Amino acid sequence: MRPERRLAELEHKRLNFDLDRREEFKAENGWRIDEVRQPLPPEPPGPPLPHGSWEAARRLARNYDFAEPSIVRATFDPEQPLEHRNMLLELRFYGLRLYAGVRVGEIYDKTVDEHGTRGRVWGWNYRTLEGHIEQGQMDWQVWKWLDSGEVEFRITAFSKAASEGNPIVRLGFRLFGRREQLKFLARTSERMARLTTTAL
Repeated sequence: MRPERRLAELEHKRLNFDLDRREEFKAENGWRIDEVRQPLPPEPPGPPLPHGSWEAARRLARNYDFAEPSIVRATFDPEQPLEHRNMLLELRFYGLRLYAGVRVGEIYDKTVDEHGTRGRVWGWNYRTLEGHIEQGQMDWQVWKWLDSGEVEFRITAFSKAASEGNPIVRLGFRLFGRREQLKFLARTSERMARLTTTAL
């Protein structure tokens, strides 16, 4: 089936986990909790610059350009606003190509206080749909610390293997999926740093 048709079918799919049970998404309940931080080129202190590192990384994040294409490739309608976007992910896994659907959940641009330091955060997340090999959510965030000018890319996620689908694929994912997942997180954050530096 062509990716475009698979993408169109996502419109009728639901999330494959219950967001109302978010308080249960913890390691002790079988969920994997991840956070990766990648330093990006710094800026002077103060609000993000129009053509600085934070803004360059935000553009890359909005377009999903940071994802490591040797592991995950995405098909989506670039004319569709990010706020309403379904995305078809092609997961490359030990010679296999698995297709999985996600839907954009939240988009945010806010000022936060972390350990007494103020930061500007822009980010968004996507959530897994029916038929995905996993359940969960990934957030892609660009931070700037207003006092120091430090800029970073953060990936935060909660996930676990889905309980439905092809049993052979599920077994393979349980055996090797975590290693591939961690490789994706590491390579994606490195790619974001490289692309941000190039954009400047």
